[in-house]
Amino acid sequence: MRITNRAVSVIILAVAAIYLAFSFNLDSYPYAVIDADVLPKSLGILLLILGVFLFFEKDQKDTTVKKLFQLKKKDVKVMMLCVASLLIYISILEFIGFLLSTVMLLIVLPAVLGYRNWTTAALVSLIFSGTIYFSFNYVLNIMLPQGVMPF
Repeated sequence: MRITNRAVSVIILAVAAIYLAFSFNLDSYPYAVIDADVLPKSLGILLLILGVFLFFEKDQKDTTVKKLFQLKKKDVKVMMLCVASLLIYISILEFIGFLLSTVMLLIVLPAVLGYRNWTTAALVSLIFSGTIYFSFNYVLNIMLPQGVMPF
């Protein structure tokens, strides 16, 4: 069975249309500058645009279902470790807080994916997590889970 970009894009466009219909039905609040519906609408529009691009994309030569879903055991192991890492992250997020759990996740995931430069991974995870935490807590006034951290 051959899968074409057009067939997949039609499915993506249908999902995007349904997603957008639901996101435009979200309630809006008069006192919020950036409302809760901004992200879902943005993601739906992005999905719609990417579906249109995929529709006009040229098909690859070998796109049989069997070829698309052939995975090596090593790749399956890496995917399972990533999923396990994310599940652990979700389960400890409230307890130890956003900052610590996100730093740990952003150090572990690159290691699982084969990146071995620990200092760069640690530095990027600290800067990224700190920036997101500061932006949400002090700029947007949206409190992220603080966990064991006093701030």
